[in-house]
Amino acid sequence: MANEIYLTKDGRNKLIEELERLKARKPLVQEEIARAREHGDLKENAEYHAAKETLTNIQQRMLEIETKLGRAKLIEEQNIDPTKIYIGTTVKLKDSDGDEYEYTIVDVEEANPAERKISVQSPMAQGLLGHKAGETVKINLPAGVMEMKILDISR
Repeated sequence: MANEIYLTKDGRNKLIEELERLKARKPLVQEEIARAREHGDLKENAEYHAAKETLTNIQQRMLEIETKLGRAKLIEEQNIDPTKIYIGTTVKLKDSDGDEYEYTIVDVEEANPAERKISVQSPMAQGLLGHKAGETVKINLPAGVMEMKILDISR
């Protein structure tokens, strides 16, 4: 499958929930469009144009989610070496100052720094992929090279 994306079960479920919300909202916006049409001249009908734009945005996002779900592979279903860092791995790290960090490496679709979920495409994740617990790695970050010791790996 071309352009596969890898999602956790949680990430897939969030997309499905968003799709369901959009499907529920779409007919309501279609009703808004119908009501706005009743106001007459559509050329100068701001309510009509706003509702049409909202409907277009909903339809585009629905298509985007459906496409992603069609291309998605669940990380949990992949045959991945549990001793190495890959997408779906939670990794504990220690920097040279002794500060500890914990990140989960996810597909770009699931990345959320507030939840400590970093994109597999990020420089940090790229520097960690394929390494094992106990290793010390040098990671090329935009701010410079950072040395990190991998303390633990989990799924």
